[in-house]
Amino acid sequence: MEKLVKPIFNKRIFWDVTIETLDIDAKANFVIERVFERGDVDDIRQCRRYYGDAKVREALLNAKYLPLHTIYLASAVVDEPLEAFRCYKLRQLNPGLYPY
Repeated sequence: MEKLVKPIFNKRIFWDVTIETLDIDAKANFVIERVFERGDVDDIRQCRRYYGDAKVREALLNAKYLPLHTIYLASAVVDEPLEAFRCYKLRQLNPGLYPY
């Protein structure tokens, strides 16, 4: 089995952590969520290539929080309905203030 090359993500995605010392294998869910939230198309491709679609699907479906636009993107990428995402269900259970 060939060893996968570690992806090189844009530093703006991980502005609050030291990317050089981040263990992207141990913190895979964090990395996947952050890449989908703040990354561009190339970053998402690298993420899917490195982790594989099964791991990406699992991480996104079980994420506790994702912004609404990221949920829509993730839904299209992993081909699952919005209702399958844990963060979408939590959003529906905890509606915000009514915007006047």
